[in-house]
Amino acid sequence: NPTTGRAPPAGLALGGAGVFGSGLQLDGPASTAEAIVVLASIIFVHECGHFFAARSQNIHVSKFSVGFGPSLLSYQGPEVEYSLRLIPLGGFVAFPDDDPDCPYPEDDPDLLRNRPTKDRAIVVSAGVAANVVFALSILLVQVNTVGLVTQTYAPGVRVTNLTQTSAAREYGVLQGDVITKVNGRVLTPDRASVAFVVDSVRSSGSDVVVLDVDRTVYLDAANKTAPSVKSLKIEVTPSLAPSGEGRIGAQLEANAVIEKRKASGFEAVKLATTEFTRLTVLVATSLFSLVSDFDKAKENVSGPIAIVGVGAEVMRGSDLTGLYQFASVININLAVVNILPLPALDGGFLLLIAIEALRGGKKLPTAVEQSITASGVLLLLGSGMFLILRDTLNLFNGK
Repeated sequence: NPTTGRAPPAGLALGGAGVFGSGLQLDGPASTAEAIVVLASIIFVHECGHFFAARSQNIHVSKFSVGFGPSLLSYQGPEVEYSLRLIPLGGFVAFPDDDPDCPYPEDDPDLLRNRPTKDRAIVVSAGVAANVVFALSILLVQVNTVGLVTQTYAPGVRVTNLTQTSAAREYGVLQGDVITKVNGRVLTPDRASVAFVVDSVRSSGSDVVVLDVDRTVYLDAANKTAPSVKSLKIEVTPSLAPSGEGRIGAQLEANAVIEKRKASGFEAVKLATTEFTRLTVLVATSLFSLVSDFDKAKENVSGPIAIVGVGAEVMRGSDLTGLYQFASVININLAVVNILPLPALDGGFLLLIAIEALRGGKKLPTAVEQSITASGVLLLLGSGMFLILRDTLNLFNGK
């Protein structure tokens, strides 16, 4: 997303961050590092989109950076300085247009600000386009190699993990249990059942939540043979979050039978495109829920720490399917968030360019554009710091 943030003190910059996700667990250094590499790679692709769109049109670029903060490695080319910075959770492409030490005359036609609206729109939108292409490519590789996951839902919600401080664990819930009812309400075979359980627990505060659970037990536990299902009723008293909401410290997922479908050629392209569309709709719906039902949706907005936590958990799995899905979703998130017509995002810059085109090529006053962009940068930095602080506290609280 376009921002001057931690970019050079003068000049234009295009960078990116902002993802929806959930979950937080950073207990594996290697997997955490791998998740950071994946996230940094996706940001790198986004910035490459801006960079190559500019260079292919002979537009001057002064800096290309992956990461923010102090520079770890840098190389000064004939025109562009390339750098890798300490915090690999963002990046920027900088242009010399407003740099007081700009080596080019003010009327240089190859400065970004002097280019027609079409040229500038291509540069600004190229980061989003790069993420879209990257996401489709990842899904296409997945379909051709490990296969695309399809799910058939069964009633209930499965408990996939319990935190060390889990209230559910304390009252007898085990990993692998399938919750079939919450306070007498039957859970339907649907992905939405997970949200229903979460909302029920949150709204209960410290009041007892009655869970009907199906547990698979084995006659020979060591070899896991002769399985049978045991139905239990467990009363759980949630722990209280600072906000007054209830928490039981359980990771949940829809109770689904997972199958994998591999394909090649045109069929692979069709499957990858369908999955891309599904994931994009899912991300867009999450964004819309922030506007339509902010109180419920705000907990699903994650900052860089939580995103890395989710990625680290994926990396700990042995199946590449999760890695492909994680990388695809992050790419799509980055594209969808950045295309929003908000100040300091790619979409915000495109909106300014569109306004200029509607005004017959007459730009808004520089002071107005700078004020709009500065307000967006402040909003992004403020929300980013809030999410980092919240996710850090959740990390130590075992959420």
